[in-house]
Amino acid sequence: MKEQELCEAAIKGETETVTGLIDSGADVTYFDGGGITPLMHAAKHGHAPILNLLLSAGAPWNALSPSNLSAGDFAMQEGHQEAYELLLNAGIRSELVLGTIARKEKKNTDSGYDYLEDRVSFSEGGGHVLNIGFGMGLFDTAIQQYSPVKHTIVEAHPEVYERMLRDGWGEKENVRIIFGRWQDVLPQLETYDGIFFDTYGEYYEDLREFHQHLPVLLKPDGVYSFFNGLCGGNAFFHVVYCHLVSLELENLGYSTQLIPLPVKDCLGEQVWEGVKHRYWQLDTYYLPVCQSAENSE
Repeated sequence: MKEQELCEAAIKGETETVTGLIDSGADVTYFDGGGITPLMHAAKHGHAPILNLLLSAGAPWNALSPSNLSAGDFAMQEGHQEAYELLLNAGIRSELVLGTIARKEKKNTDSGYDYLEDRVSFSEGGGHVLNIGFGMGLFDTAIQQYSPVKHTIVEAHPEVYERMLRDGWGEKENVRIIFGRWQDVLPQLETYDGIFFDTYGEYYEDLREFHQHLPVLLKPDGVYSFFNGLCGGNAFFHVVYCHLVSLELENLGYSTQLIPLPVKDCLGEQVWEGVKHRYWQLDTYYLPVCQSAENSE
């Protein structure tokens, strides 16, 4: 069977054999009896030339083994730096292309309302913080300890909104609550000294879309951060997306510092009691701190 031969050649690092098998039509997306792809085998043994051949032939960089490991995870575990970096760059390139396609498709279906062109006035004053997504209120409770001049919260979930009102958030003098999806309430927003983004149930494309509005929403000397839960269940995918978001923010004129915060000892089993899906399974959380590249130098 060609595909099994491909896996064996990937393990041994036999470049010519792999080339011949690919040319003869061997399926590079094949999973062997152990749920391992040829790309994973090559990564595990550090055969970078084989990885290049397989990726060029269409092998998916983000396929997962039964133990939830990708080719990048195998390379990372075995300490194969060249293979790891090759797969990391492949993942970033792939996601950049997909993001470009998604933005073009969205642009073709937009109603024509251009928020970036519509808003031309800026509010003055300091200490104005915006949080997108109240959730359990952890971020907003922490921010209130610093007594911001103005504190704007956007929340879309009706039950969370009602709980906010019951808990007295609507009565705080420096708090303004805007009920609705952030995409729908953009015209009601101002410009801010600090912005935090943490919406439940949205995807990376939504975060990417929000970032397009930062040049208008964030003051030139402001600070932006977001809940960095991107692929929080897979170490390699998380690294790919950390690099990806940093690169895309850089293209918008922002530098991103990722501050490592050990969380392994903070997240015991009791934290996840009653939770169906653990949205974070890694030992380290990387806190993003984003500023205008001009002001961060």
